[in-house]
Amino acid sequence: MKSIERRFNNVKKDNPHWSSYICFAETVKNQNVNEQTLNRWFNKLVEKDDYSRSDKETILSELNELTKPAEEYKI
Repeated sequence: MKSIERRFNNVKKDNPHWSSYICFAETVKNQNVNEQTLNRWFNKLVEKDDYSRSDKETILSELNELTKPAEEYKI
């Protein structure tokens, strides 16, 4: 899914002062990305200095929730 990489690069270019993690979160927000794809691109695009390794599992879990479209959260 190269569109994730393309969107990530566009977000990063438009927001040069954001960390790679924040750019990635904005990239996948509301995109309904499956967990396996999310993990793969997270490892490729997010700099290792942008997060603590011990928190990686929690971060990926939160990103997985962030990818769900907003309609899923309507009450």
